[in-house]
Amino acid sequence: MTAAGEPLAVVGGPTVVVDTCSKWYGAVLGVSDISWKLEGGVVGLLGPNGAGKSTLIKLMAGLLAPSRGTLRVYGADPFQDVDVRARIGYAPEHEAAWDELTALELVTTMARLAGVPANRADKAAKDALAQVGMTASMQRPVRGFSKGMRQRTKLATTIAHDPDFLLLDEPLTGVDPMARIDIIAQIEALAKAGKTIVVSSHVLYEVEALTEDILVMYRGQQLASGNVYGIRQLIDRRPHTIRIESPDPRALAAMMAATDHVARLIFERGAVIIETRDPDRCYDDLSAAVLERGIPISAMTSPDNNLGAVFEYLTTDARGAS
Repeated sequence: MTAAGEPLAVVGGPTVVVDTCSKWYGAVLGVSDISWKLEGGVVGLLGPNGAGKSTLIKLMAGLLAPSRGTLRVYGADPFQDVDVRARIGYAPEHEAAWDELTALELVTTMARLAGVPANRADKAAKDALAQVGMTASMQRPVRGFSKGMRQRTKLATTIAHDPDFLLLDEPLTGVDPMARIDIIAQIEALAKAGKTIVVSSHVLYEVEALTEDILVMYRGQQLASGNVYGIRQLIDRRPHTIRIESPDPRALAAMMAATDHVARLIFERGAVIIETRDPDRCYDDLSAAVLERGIPISAMTSPDNNLGAVFEYLTTDARGAS
């Protein structure tokens, strides 16, 4: 508990502050020297299986204490402070639900365990199940649920006590495309309601659908954090790929070949792929091709401006350094 007279949270401060935090299990490293600050909104925690994502989430949830360094949620230690833990909703990757319970019984029980008074827990559970689209199935036993229904029910257990900070560990694992769309929409709605949310995933396009703010982890270490496009600038020393569709790709390629920033040109049917060492200049030159030379361009995409490319570049560097 917080000391008498001590504020529970730093007003206007960040939700999470992690300072050179490490956690190990005997000789096994969970996370190593993580320093990170989460101001609010939705943040994607990215990395392959075994990267340390779940360990970091459990540290933020107050389920683990750091082996070294500090971690604060709303200005307090979540491992020690019961009041802070009450403001956190945690959905683990692997659940061990009481499958004989109905969804309503399960969510009501979890709401009670999270501190919701007995006379309000039933309504809180019904409201949470309605929020995730499970009202019609709330009287059914959990054992008969599909993976998508189980994930939605788990999300309901996470939000039933109306926490301010949500930790969702792989919430989209194993769900079908329609359930994925529904769960993403529910997470977006929670964010619009003012919740701070950490969503972990090793599937990059899932997080890309939710946020541009990411923390990339690999083998327990923090590779990069921030806006995905800001992180992309860290790796612009590598050639940047731009694909341009045009009815006259050879005219476009001839113009771009005359510049000193183009490293390679690759032709496809109705398109040319440009690898450039200076993306800003390349985009300027492409604009000039259209406006000054009248070369038609029907579409332009950059596969390097997505999370997949960022993750691949960063983890390739990490593997090379290890």
